[in-house]
Amino acid sequence: MKAIDWELAERVAVRVAGHEPFARSYHWDSLGPDFEELTAQAEELVAAETGLRSLAGPARARLTDRPGWIRANIASFQRLLRPLLDKFAERLEASPAAPVAAKVAGAEVGMLLGWMSGRVLGQYDLLIIEEENPHEQDLVYYVGPNVLALEKLYAFPPREFRLWLALHEVTHRAQFTGVPWMRPHFLSLVEQTMGAVDPDPRRFVDAIGRLLEALRTGTNPLADGGVMAVLATDEQRKVLDQVSGMMSLLEGHGDITMDRAGKGLVPNADRFSRALKQRRAQATPLTKFVQQVIGLEAKINQYEQGERFIEAIEAVGGPRAIDRAWESPANLPSIAEIREPSLWLARVQPAAA
Repeated sequence: MKAIDWELAERVAVRVAGHEPFARSYHWDSLGPDFEELTAQAEELVAAETGLRSLAGPARARLTDRPGWIRANIASFQRLLRPLLDKFAERLEASPAAPVAAKVAGAEVGMLLGWMSGRVLGQYDLLIIEEENPHEQDLVYYVGPNVLALEKLYAFPPREFRLWLALHEVTHRAQFTGVPWMRPHFLSLVEQTMGAVDPDPRRFVDAIGRLLEALRTGTNPLADGGVMAVLATDEQRKVLDQVSGMMSLLEGHGDITMDRAGKGLVPNADRFSRALKQRRAQATPLTKFVQQVIGLEAKINQYEQGERFIEAIEAVGGPRAIDRAWESPANLPSIAEIREPSLWLARVQPAAA
């Protein structure tokens, strides 16, 4: 018995995603060649700026539409969540409500993926890690209809905006494939989190009760990591703090690198950044709530916290001081150190440039 009806999830997601008119416009034909060329260019620029060069070979761009992005992420989720879903499947095995529960879960996942597919512009797919279908792994995705819609809405120069997007995604690939231990370390943290999940429904009910009580007292636990942070045990929260610190560093490093590596080539970088921040700020209350539930609000905060952390480190240790973080997992900052960089400096003591 499957805990999630993935086929239903895909059907619901595709329906919710809708159709972007630009997906059928003549502009589409330029996207594939542009992203193939600009991804290769971005990889060289990022390597020169950071010193991180992928050990997995050249980056490969994959232009996709919303349904394609949905299918790729369902495949990733199936692999990543398999240990956790197997636990729930065992509990559901003897339950007469299991088929209904699987369909409800599938519909919920589908609605979430469908909504996200209309917002995402690019994504480095680091979660597909199995040896099967190697050509479908380690890809840099670009969701063409969404890119075209933003270019039209804000009158962005297409080639410049596409290079800017490529720089961000390729930086993430350099982090995970240019630092030999980064990918296995991240996946081990995910496995620890999943392994500690208790499939007892009573824990879920208790956690929802705590969430409602916190909301009544004026605090919002969702803002710090979404529903996962609310449901986490004390053991899981320790791991989630490590994940938050790591992702804040990587997201902040990605943003800083894309601006520096593209200097002189992306003169509108500040304009692009302002437009995307404005787009997020204009979200409806319902959209903001969804962002908090799934942890996207926390991810947005990670960009800002990570940038401030790196800037503080560089102010003391120079422009390559952050390289100490790539030396070993022990050198990664915790979320407390992200928020208070002097703690990381005292622990890791990067040499002054």
